[in-house]
Amino acid sequence: MDETRMAERRKRAFEGLPPGPARTRNSLLWAALIPVTATFGGFLAQYPYGLLWLGVLLVLAAAGTGAAVAGTGWNRAGVATVVGFGTMALGVFAGPSLYEAYAMRLGERVDAVVIETGERTNFKGDARSFCRVADPSGTVRELGQQQNCYGEFTRGQHVVLFEDPLGLLDPRVEATGDRTLDPLGPGISGGLFLLVGASMFSGGMRRRSDRDILERQRRGRGLPRPSAPPSQRTT
Repeated sequence: MDETRMAERRKRAFEGLPPGPARTRNSLLWAALIPVTATFGGFLAQYPYGLLWLGVLLVLAAAGTGAAVAGTGWNRAGVATVVGFGTMALGVFAGPSLYEAYAMRLGERVDAVVIETGERTNFKGDARSFCRVADPSGTVRELGQQQNCYGEFTRGQHVVLFEDPLGLLDPRVEATGDRTLDPLGPGISGGLFLLVGASMFSGGMRRRSDRDILERQRRGRGLPRPSAPPSQRTT
C-alpha cells in the first residue's frame, strides 16, 4: 500500500497537476495558507511568555514551506525567492501593525505619568530606548520600543496607556488618547500580504512538472522528443 502511494506521488511530481479546478483550488489554498500563517506568527511574536519564539518559528516555517513548494514542487525559482523573502518581511511588519491596531482600537485608555526615560544596550551592542510610567493606581510599568517608547517622552510628561483588555500584552504608550492609526504599517503589511498571496497563486497556476523541465532542457539542446512505446504507435 505504501509503495503504491509513493509511486503515485512520484508520478504526480513528474507529470504535475493538470490545469483545471483542482489546480486552481490547490493554488488558492497555498496562496491563503502561507501569508495567513506568517501574519499569525508575527502577531504571536508580540506576546510574552515564550510565545515570541513560537511566532518566529511560525514565520520561518511559512517562509521555508512556501519557498520549497514554489521552488521544488512547482519548479518556479523566481516565485520561491519572492515568497521566501516576502513572507519573512510580512511577519516583521504585520506583527507590530496588528498589535498597534488591536491596542489602539480595543485597548482601555489609562492616564499615566512618565517617571523615567533612558537607553539600554543589548547583547548586540544596540541602544534601546525605554521608559517607566506610573498609572493612578501606583502601578509602575517599564515599556520599550515595542510599546512605542522611542525616547520622545520626557520625565513628568502625562501620557496615555492603551491596555490589553485580556491583560496578556504590554500596554502601548501614546502622547494623547487619539485612537487614529498610522497608515504606513498596515499599508506595508497589506502590500506584502497581497504580494506573497499573489505570487503563490501565480506560481501554482503556472507550475511546471519535472516532465516539463526535461522537455524544455531537451528542446534547448536540440534533442529529438522520445518516441512513443510500440503499444501507443498508430499505423
